[in-house]
Amino acid sequence: MSKIFIHLQKVHATVHDLQFNAFKNLLKKKNFSTPKISTGGVDISQWSKLSEAEKKNALTKNWFIYYSFRDSETCNLKRMPNIKGGANRLKTKSERWNYLKTLRDALEFLLEKGFNPYTDNDLALLNENPSEDKKVILDTANNTVLPQQIEVENTSMTIKEAFDFALKIKKNSISDTSYKNFELRIRKFKKSLDENQPITFITKKVVNDYLNEILNDTSARNRNNSRTDLSSLFQVLEDNEIISENIIKKINVLKSNPERNKTYTPEMQKDIYDYLEINDPLLLLFIKFVCYNYLRPVEVCRLKVKDIDIVDKKLYLKTKNKKVKIKIIPQILIDDLPDLSQLNPENYLFTPIGLGNEWEAAENNRRDNFSKRFKEVVKEPFKLGIDYGMYSFRHTFITKLYRELRKNHSQFETKSTLMLITGHSTMTALDKYLRDIDAELPEDYSDLLK
Repeated sequence: MSKIFIHLQKVHATVHDLQFNAFKNLLKKKNFSTPKISTGGVDISQWSKLSEAEKKNALTKNWFIYYSFRDSETCNLKRMPNIKGGANRLKTKSERWNYLKTLRDALEFLLEKGFNPYTDNDLALLNENPSEDKKVILDTANNTVLPQQIEVENTSMTIKEAFDFALKIKKNSISDTSYKNFELRIRKFKKSLDENQPITFITKKVVNDYLNEILNDTSARNRNNSRTDLSSLFQVLEDNEIISENIIKKINVLKSNPERNKTYTPEMQKDIYDYLEINDPLLLLFIKFVCYNYLRPVEVCRLKVKDIDIVDKKLYLKTKNKKVKIKIIPQILIDDLPDLSQLNPENYLFTPIGLGNEWEAAENNRRDNFSKRFKEVVKEPFKLGIDYGMYSFRHTFITKLYRELRKNHSQFETKSTLMLITGHSTMTALDKYLRDIDAELPEDYSDLLK
């Protein structure tokens, strides 16, 4: 017998074994697909982002549970009749989703226990010793699970697990500074709870009671900020189907008096410029980035040497949400900039001891350093109140630019030009900002009063 024939026999035996094992593995496959919920053609995790018309349209369609079961003849999974269970009589997304989610969990539990839709029509739980809290009856004749007899085992996350999950998501989507403030508010709220309770323990009343404590201890503004952060966290939980809805949205925002930085008069601005020219040129240059590039002080603190392109007159700004904005550097600011070519491009542009030096500090600390410097060098000598700060220079120069543009342009043309310069994302946001700083003032109307 030739050697090649012997090898062919071995290969044949091996292939035969592989085929047999594959057949055995096929027999071991699950007999059903995981039951899922059809929600009117929309992604339920994106519900909060849908328009009212899209939500209404989705609720006019049938919602149902669907799954497949393995056909005994073909060994293929075969789609079973949809299970509606009267869910479409429910009018809201939350009611309908919660109801179908309960039915889906119950059906999956039955299938795991061996339920066969081809042979079992009325079925008590397939379990030798079914416990009272898991008894379920499935009426397959009407394709429904009887809800009054369902008590699904509670498998929801604990408060600790849910909050840790949402915080991890938020940490990867917002800046480090924003996250620190966000996390601080969430941790404070969690401390007021028993974190081993299920996440469903948190009701609207629980949150309202906590927010009322903040209101009594601090202010409406602080209470509203806490509400905003809690709503953001709960939205992550809703989007990931850990909770059925974001209950924080149902809690009202209270009216508060926002803190406002006043605009400097032309005389005040000139006096401060002249004073800083002699006493602190570095702080003056910092302020000029606020004045001429319309940056917020914290945004100036984010600038690195490499973000300043003198040749192309461009400034690359890292925003709160980690995106990079490109702004032009006006010639009036370029004329005041020294040679930056010999500085380390990875160093921050502004440091306590000069431009482009090494400075290891968190963003909050960098901002606080220049805020305290402004307080000591400017606010105290000029006896400025709490309404004046570095942010006031941004208001001052946006007002100045707006009024100059209005001399030769309509309101719409002026605002359209201004949006490109200030970085406001919408005309509505710019309108509100201009109203807040009283940029648009009427002409003298004395003749109308005569």
